[in-house]
Amino acid sequence: MSRLTDLIARAKAKDPALGDELDREFKALASRRAFGLNFERHRPESVELPGRPIRRGDKVHVLPPRGSTAKGDQRLWRVLRLEGRGAARVAHLTLIDAAEPETAEVPVANLVVAAEFRDYIYPGLVSTGKVTRGGEKPFHTVINGENFHALEALTYTHRGKIDAIYIDPPYNSGATDWKYNNAYVEKDDLYRHSKWLAMIERRLLVAKSLLKPERSVLAVTIDAREYLRLGLLMEQLFPEARIQMVSTIINPKGVSVVGGFRRADEYIFFAMFGDSAPARLQLSAEWSPSSIVSGTFVSPEPGDEQPTANENKPTVEPGWTSMMRRGSEAGRQDRPSMFYPIYADPERRRIVEVGDPIPEGEDSAPEKSGLITILPFRRNGSQGRWQISAGELKERIKQGRIRLGRPTAYGFVVNYLPDGAYRDAISESYELVGKADDGSLIAYRKEDEDSRVAPTQWKIASHNASEHGSALLEALVPQKKFPYPKSLYAVEDSLRFFLAGNLEATILDFFSGSGTTAHAVMRLNRQDGGRRQCISVTNNEVASEEQTALRAANLRPGDPEWEKWGICDYITKPRIAAAITGETPDGQPIAGDYKFTDEFPMAEGFEENAEFFTLTYEAPVAVSHNLAFQRVAPLLWMRAGSEGRRIDDLPVQGWEVADTYGLLVDLDRTTEFCAAALAADGLRVAYVVTDDDRRFQAVARALPDTIEPVRLYESYLSNFRFAMGR
Repeated sequence: MSRLTDLIARAKAKDPALGDELDREFKALASRRAFGLNFERHRPESVELPGRPIRRGDKVHVLPPRGSTAKGDQRLWRVLRLEGRGAARVAHLTLIDAAEPETAEVPVANLVVAAEFRDYIYPGLVSTGKVTRGGEKPFHTVINGENFHALEALTYTHRGKIDAIYIDPPYNSGATDWKYNNAYVEKDDLYRHSKWLAMIERRLLVAKSLLKPERSVLAVTIDAREYLRLGLLMEQLFPEARIQMVSTIINPKGVSVVGGFRRADEYIFFAMFGDSAPARLQLSAEWSPSSIVSGTFVSPEPGDEQPTANENKPTVEPGWTSMMRRGSEAGRQDRPSMFYPIYADPERRRIVEVGDPIPEGEDSAPEKSGLITILPFRRNGSQGRWQISAGELKERIKQGRIRLGRPTAYGFVVNYLPDGAYRDAISESYELVGKADDGSLIAYRKEDEDSRVAPTQWKIASHNASEHGSALLEALVPQKKFPYPKSLYAVEDSLRFFLAGNLEATILDFFSGSGTTAHAVMRLNRQDGGRRQCISVTNNEVASEEQTALRAANLRPGDPEWEKWGICDYITKPRIAAAITGETPDGQPIAGDYKFTDEFPMAEGFEENAEFFTLTYEAPVAVSHNLAFQRVAPLLWMRAGSEGRRIDDLPVQGWEVADTYGLLVDLDRTTEFCAAALAADGLRVAYVVTDDDRRFQAVARALPDTIEPVRLYESYLSNFRFAMGR
């Protein structure tokens, strides 16, 4: 039922004559169609929240008895009051929008909270585990929750900060692949297309607020059932974007279609915002619009200062990258001989001397008059190490393979050309222009048939979803099934076009399913030393074919034995953990190798970090009184970059400074807090807990311009007081 017809039905219940008149006028309007995409914007979706405590004022559904496979009561009730304790706790309910008043008394154990998407929410996050192999790199995050609500949570942490969104939404096949208002949408549902459009429109509107307006991309995959409607919807929602559709072969054998051609392809819509555009990548020599490509797209290894290629000026340098060691064995203690000083002339921006390794127990190097001393210190001030020895560095300076990058608190970033990038620079594929003032090579890739923008038809062997989606997932998490996972390399290639030169990008997938997007981002990071991070959002829905058996076993959503079969817990989290560790969930090395662009054993894993969260729903009063801090804390950490240490508890001393942000609770300690913030390297955000705007402004003035002051909890509460995407 559409939202408007729902309102008319309610009017009929109160005043039949008025309801009939409204119904006639609605039908007259519905017969007229304006130009463009028209569809019923159905009543706001609702979602059940098993495990969420029942509170007075909540909307709830009454669950069927345990062991029953019958559909539960989908009417919405309001909790008037609660009585009793433990198993004897009872809720007094009243039926919402009833023609005649109806009340009931129901055990709390037989109720589940139902949130409508027009309702305000106040989200939090609870950590459910992590994998750490990436040293100081930012964390990939996986959020288990309803994706619309998770998107709303991200409006507080990532508004205008997302570089790329890649989503693979349900294709509306009618094969129980998605739900609308807690019921699967079947093939014979007369409203199935408008329900799908209403569902995707609400999410895309919120997603738009997360993208960087100056440069970002939204990629949406779809098949023939909805691609025409999706294209029109995106044109209407994003008039400022440049939108292109790519046709891509995902199953060369094809799938039978009754009475039609075999289907072998699907589509990807790319909406490009600001000056975003697909980069000119070095493609396989076999690439042509009509030929099959045996490999995949190949990207150079961009460094800290690499320019981005575009349609008008394809000047792509070889892969300059930081000489600081990242990931595993990146500390001074791991290779003491690679902790040595580099002396640079700050005026001429060039290296003039390389010192000897500093003996253990000493933390500083001799000063040189007029020169800057550069040591391999990390952002948090701890001691790291260089990638190469002092002797190798001297040789590479002579070869033009060393360049100073941006200034830091510890001097300058030192960039170098690894062996592969150096071979590229002196190959026939690049034009060697000469040397810069600092002696570093200046080379640009030649504009030829191997570096051009790809066409809109992709027929690439590595994009086969059966071989490089399903089979690869089986290797990572044996015996676990997931329907139609994407080819890892297809997602990797789609992102590479827009992220090849952006090593610090943030990517979002809010239909993450098995976690392929996060896996693809890890692959990109390994290829060019990037620090990209992926936010994956999925719910913990149990597959429809498994629900009947679980209900017959007296289980319900929210029970641990039920939840372990949900998408997030059963597939997404184990797959991402396995990809990082190189081990299957039972601790065995993953069999097989990654292929194409970057070939290496899957058992090596990745030098990455990931943390898993479950979305919670907080009471605004508890938030404003500092009673929900532990669940709001991950959002504060994510807003500051999902990097380094997190402040999980209110500081006893009244303030605390972590790696990327600080928290001030006791404003009488403002002087100490501001001094610590000024001394910290890499601090981005300062959260100040106060109801007094005058005192907040005083703290903000005392902080440097490089630190964003945020007032808690006013900024949090006001963000969610607005009805996002409704």
